[in-house]
Amino acid sequence: MHFIFTPICLYCTSFLNDVVSMADSTITVDDIEGELFKIERIKDVLVRRESELRYMMDDIQLCKEITRLKKELHKLVSIPDNDKSNEDRQKEEELLQQLHKLVETRDFLVDDVEFERLREKEEDKEMADFLKSKFPRNMKTGVPTRRAPTRAQQTSSPFTKTGLTLLKECCGFTCSIM
Repeated sequence: MHFIFTPICLYCTSFLNDVVSMADSTITVDDIEGELFKIERIKDVLVRRESELRYMMDDIQLCKEITRLKKELHKLVSIPDNDKSNEDRQKEEELLQQLHKLVETRDFLVDDVEFERLREKEEDKEMADFLKSKFPRNMKTGVPTRRAPTRAQQTSSPFTKTGLTLLKECCGFTCSIM
């Protein structure tokens, strides 16, 4: 029994041709390890960016809420003391407490961002030290230099370049490893 697979699109055809040609390619273990290392670095950068965006969203939400409360408080403060009801005074106090709590929360957020920045800086230093020890002869600016591509690599899958291009277009990603 023979199965005939008909690709649906050019992308699938290209992928299948690359898979078939991979079996007889001259790719080395070092090339594979290097590519896996690059993918891991890209993943790390994306995880960091996701974290930054989450902090930004939290900060935006906190700032919006602080602004809303300040406006509400400003309305109450603009009422002369003689004209304020007990309810107005109580509301004013509640707003001050809420504002204080939100400002504290934002301060914690800022501290967390700074802690993350320092942690990432330390991780980057450790990675640079690792790269220097792993590739001592090939180091120029803290990243391994690329060897001339083999014939198989020159005709290999377009996914790496396409993926990096999409990544750069998506989030403004720049990576010294690439």
